[in-house]
Amino acid sequence: MTTEVSLDGDQLIARRHLDAEPALVWEVFTTPEHLAAFWGGRHATVPRASVVVDLRVGGTFELETEGADGSRRALCFRYEIVEPPSRLVLAESRTGITTDIRLRPSGPGTTLLVHQRRLPPGLRTEQARGGLAGILERLDAVLRELRGSAN
Repeated sequence: MTTEVSLDGDQLIARRHLDAEPALVWEVFTTPEHLAAFWGGRHATVPRASVVVDLRVGGTFELETEGADGSRRALCFRYEIVEPPSRLVLAESRTGITTDIRLRPSGPGTTLLVHQRRLPPGLRTEQARGGLAGILERLDAVLRELRGSAN
């Protein structure tokens, strides 16, 4: 399965079908150890100790990414909408980016839609598009690992 990611002005829109039910996808998006396993995608790692999840409207989601070159970047989001197991909306105050994550049952799995709005000019790039695709591909791999260990 491939990830479709389009860049449209100040928005990135990604769609991917995942072979896991929405409840499991939700768990992976809201559990620190799972977030650390996929959030960096292909280009970075996320130390588990850096992930903080206060899963409630107004709560924070924080993590730190580490690039292959040793560079570090702290990310801090505020939960704007928390509707288990179908929707999360995160706002990043430093950049102004809002990320709307929607999970819809689809056959035996889930259709995932990620819509990032208000990207600053420096993130309206093919590199950002590829980065989001890499994160969702890694998410799929983590879900496959979890489903394999559950059998």
